[in-house]
Amino acid sequence: MKKWLLVISLVLFGCKEEDVKLATQGPIAEKITTNLNIPWSINLHNNIFYISERVGTIARIQGGSVVHEPVRLSDNLAAISEAGLLGFVLKPDFEETGEAFAYYTYDINGEPFNKVVTLKRGEDEWQETAIHLDGIPTGNIHHGGRLEIGPDGSLYVTVGDAGNPSNAQDPTSLNGKILRMEDDGSFEIFSMGHRNPQGLAWAADGTLYEAEHGQSANDEINLVEQGKNYGYPIIQGEKSEEGLETPIVTSGDDETWAPSGITFHKGKLYVATLRGESVKVMNVETGEVEHSITGFGRVRDVFSDGESLYFITNNTDGRGTPSGDDDALYRLK
Repeated sequence: MKKWLLVISLVLFGCKEEDVKLATQGPIAEKITTNLNIPWSINLHNNIFYISERVGTIARIQGGSVVHEPVRLSDNLAAISEAGLLGFVLKPDFEETGEAFAYYTYDINGEPFNKVVTLKRGEDEWQETAIHLDGIPTGNIHHGGRLEIGPDGSLYVTVGDAGNPSNAQDPTSLNGKILRMEDDGSFEIFSMGHRNPQGLAWAADGTLYEAEHGQSANDEINLVEQGKNYGYPIIQGEKSEEGLETPIVTSGDDETWAPSGITFHKGKLYVATLRGESVKVMNVETGEVEHSITGFGRVRDVFSDGESLYFITNNTDGRGTPSGDDDALYRLK
């Protein structure tokens, strides 16, 4: 009865048939698994999810059940805000080697640093087997941490400004930068002028896009090209200056998204937002936020396998309001 009343009301008010279908189809996303421990980065291989967790574990999810596999690291994780085991991406040859790249914040004599390493999966656990880049200074906030393998086969690494805005414009500092790293461990600064970049994704044409946290507002989606400067802290939001790049999308002066992981799915850019508590769907050609998927709390990462769109919540990160079975991995219906 309630369904028919809803349908009649929508028709009377001139809604289209597809609107009626959307209004009556039920929840927009289904839970794949629950009770994740501050999850950060989604990977999928042979129908098995591997999700890094800030506490120092990899959640292995198969058929809806989850096992939190320990990670043996060469240094202790730093016990500061936003820190821990962050970026995580399976290597292209994971099937043969069981290896992945990881990014984590560690502690030496009370001082926090970031590093990029290789992890190898053994019998229900992971072991750090190689260090590619370490000693990256960081502060109590703004660690960056996203890892993605680009179409060129290189590893791309986002590094935050460590809470010191001047780092982003310092060419001798790795903070506030996007790095490109090769198999032999060599790397270069790909772009600079970033505050706290946490999302990387490539469009079908190979164009790189990046998401980063603004200063209280003015969160950004940037089209990133090698060698360019994205302006922080000299310009923010829609401001412009010669030699500095303005974002293609910004949250504006009055709204904060705190964007994290991003991915392209069927031509649109999906953006996980923490403070915004949503997945935002963007058209990068027009610069428009077409709609937002809400009702799940803080969202840390999104992932597309080409057919379905997945996302993870981050309500257990100390800044959210977790329910009894948070955090969770969802599939968008």
